[in-house]
Amino acid sequence: MNFTIYPAIDLRGGKVVRLKEGDPARMTSYSDDPAETAQRWLILGAKWLHVVNLDGAFGEGDTANQNALVSILNAAKEFGADVQFGGGMRSLDSVSQVLSLGVSRVVLGTIAVEQPEIVADALKKFGAEKIAVGIDARDGIVRVRGWQSDGGISAHALALQMKTLGLRTTIFTDVSRDGMGQGLNIAATRALADVSGLDVIASGGVHTLDDVIAARAANLSGAIIGRALYEGTIELERALQVAG
Repeated sequence: MNFTIYPAIDLRGGKVVRLKEGDPARMTSYSDDPAETAQRWLILGAKWLHVVNLDGAFGEGDTANQNALVSILNAAKEFGADVQFGGGMRSLDSVSQVLSLGVSRVVLGTIAVEQPEIVADALKKFGAEKIAVGIDARDGIVRVRGWQSDGGISAHALALQMKTLGLRTTIFTDVSRDGMGQGLNIAATRALADVSGLDVIASGGVHTLDDVIAARAANLSGAIIGRALYEGTIELERALQVAG
């Protein structure tokens, strides 16, 4: 299995930010220029970018983030790179819209819990290579709507349900570790992969190169790196070397 590094670009009000444990009150802003941020990671060799519309995830207006996404897609196109995008897409039309802009893979979250039939339709219409599901959990229970609400289902049960719909790729985030620099929850992430048989991308808490090495050693399909890149505890070039 190829192991892919995904530099994260989280958008709020058109700015590049990071949250701690998904809490909008604990936000750090890193840049007013998402396209420049994208170019920085692409110049260093990133082949994928992981972009999140936080305003959409929280159910808020996101015109500035839409403009930012287009600028990021233009940068990625110049480098022949791919963009994975999620946050607030809760209809087949919204999935179709971002794919038409040039997004390579859409990440669905809340609707996987609340309207799984939309995930099923998206997989049938666009193909498994275009659709991923983000499974965000605290203590094994899925969180939805920008991690603000209890999804009422375990991460394992949701992963198995999505597998039966034809899903191949999931992103697993331990919400309690996201943005905290405590390291990935490798055991929980690997357990999800074992139970579901899905390709699992690890997210939440990457802090040092050891986290990347551990994710690769666990035969996961990739790792999303956010705050560690912005605060310099990981150099992207070294992470890409480790990924092979």
